[in-house]
Amino acid sequence: MDKNQTIGMVLIFVMLFAYLTFFSPEPPPIEPKQEVSTTEKKDSTLQSQVKLNTLKDQPDSILQQKMGFFALGMKGQEESVVLENEDIKITLSSYGARVKQVLLKNYITYKKAPLILIDEQSSKFNSLIKTELGDVNLNELYYDVNKIDKNTVAFVIGLDTENYLEHKFTLAEKGFVVDYKLNIVGSPQGLLKSDKLSFSWTDDVKQLEKDLTDSRRFTTVNYFMPQDEQFETLSETASGLEEKVAEKPVRFVSFKHKFFNTSIITDGFFNNVKVASNPIVSDDIIKTLSTSLEIPLADLKEKEGRNIRFYFGPNEYKICEAVTPSFERNVYLGWAIFAQVNKYLIMPLFSVLEKVTNNYGIVILLLVIVVKLVLFPLQYKSYVGMAKMKVLQPEVNEIRAKYSDPNDMNAQQEIMQFYGKAGVSPLSGCIPLVLQMPVFLALFNFFPNAIQLRQKSFLWADDLSSYDSIWDFGFSIPFYGDHVSLFTLLFTASQLAYTYYNNQINVSMQAQMKVITYIMPVMFIFFLNSFSSGLTYYYFISNLITIGQQNIIKAFVNDDKLLATIEEKRKQNANKKPSSFQQRLQEAMRAQQEKTTQKEEEKKSIKDRLKK
Repeated sequence: MDKNQTIGMVLIFVMLFAYLTFFSPEPPPIEPKQEVSTTEKKDSTLQSQVKLNTLKDQPDSILQQKMGFFALGMKGQEESVVLENEDIKITLSSYGARVKQVLLKNYITYKKAPLILIDEQSSKFNSLIKTELGDVNLNELYYDVNKIDKNTVAFVIGLDTENYLEHKFTLAEKGFVVDYKLNIVGSPQGLLKSDKLSFSWTDDVKQLEKDLTDSRRFTTVNYFMPQDEQFETLSETASGLEEKVAEKPVRFVSFKHKFFNTSIITDGFFNNVKVASNPIVSDDIIKTLSTSLEIPLADLKEKEGRNIRFYFGPNEYKICEAVTPSFERNVYLGWAIFAQVNKYLIMPLFSVLEKVTNNYGIVILLLVIVVKLVLFPLQYKSYVGMAKMKVLQPEVNEIRAKYSDPNDMNAQQEIMQFYGKAGVSPLSGCIPLVLQMPVFLALFNFFPNAIQLRQKSFLWADDLSSYDSIWDFGFSIPFYGDHVSLFTLLFTASQLAYTYYNNQINVSMQAQMKVITYIMPVMFIFFLNSFSSGLTYYYFISNLITIGQQNIIKAFVNDDKLLATIEEKRKQNANKKPSSFQQRLQEAMRAQQEKTTQKEEEKKSIKDRLKK
């Protein structure tokens, strides 16, 4: 804020204060108010709901008088109805016309028990509509059951065929999607005071996997806003309650577990969407996830509405991709370019290799071999680049010996000119390795999220999607864990061996940097000890093949022939001017040298003044 704005704001406050003090009208006398009881201060929605609940104990005649059409659902007996196909078994309840239990047929928990994704203890639904009688929770009424066919059931409160309230659920012939419709026809329609349904859902996510901490880290709430193609997620690592309000209408809300999700989806829009996640300290509960949203009643109608549906199933990319656009984003493949590498390279290749064998340890081995063959040209270029630097190192050392300070900028410029005439780039050994990094990091996201590896064993690893353990401590060591992962140890050992071979070739690397390259693999022991054993197994095999490739390349790359080729290149480039890139690099080095010299002179000047 500048000076004029500050003066203006002060003048406005002064004028406002003067007006309120000297010119504002006197307030009217305050009439005494009657005291409001505690009950009357409660939210009107809660009042209406309490009122409706207390009416359940009244005689039928009173219910009919107070509740009108909804009196038919205030009393009754619960009846369970089952819809199932080859993939899923859903138990529905006539009390509340709600999903009571979801069993995934082709999966089990880490305890080898049937995988019940939700049940009536863990999952709570509320569907409120505003009526002249107050807010009615449709999930607290009793309904008559009308089993239409083996995959469709309707829960009905009706006076006759022209006046009824109906919830209809239809399960697909296969898969994990359940269509939902709400039909309000005839006299119930006249009681409505709003054209929307307020829906809320809370789920205590159960522990389905071996590693509680890892499961909690992958559990969150996702939602998608189609207007901007914006996929939002709550923090998976938040230590306390986290809440968000969607800025725009939403297409779907998903309660995402590590390998499964439960979702509500529409072809239209959900409005006023709020989501929340709260970590729970419990032996069998991962987190409590919740959402509240509004659905236009018109979207719920069977004949003229949108398609509202629930998804209860796995986070498998191909399955999710077929549910609704962007729903596959519940399967996390990594950030930006890494997701694309997984989507267009790793996943299609993995799917092909799955058809070769049902042993996923062998599938991963084949995946390593194929990826290393594809990347072999880059590996070859990297090795040759470092080999060129190695054969030129004696001459580079002679150049440095001419200067008192080997890091002198003039020495660096002369070395760069020497490399340029030799047709060698100092980056030639690094760039191919950098180009391989997207694959390396893409796999870092692929293996922990690949449901195909869930509970698949190989050698001593009982679950390739989780850590392998050859020794459980019974207590936890900070930054390490409560077990020893053998694949992590093998990967670390192979990484140290690879680093050793690499450092024998890369002679231009300074001694301090070489020490750091040996420290990094040791850190992997702590970082990857609790990661997917499929990932560490892949990295281990990949390092072994890389070392083998380097030895094969070494047998075909003759240092004397390489030096002769470089000498020939140097003769050709003897009178050649530096390339534009080399010129820019030299100018940057010169500018950096001048900046460093200036700083040193300033420091020297300050020291001289302090001495005086």
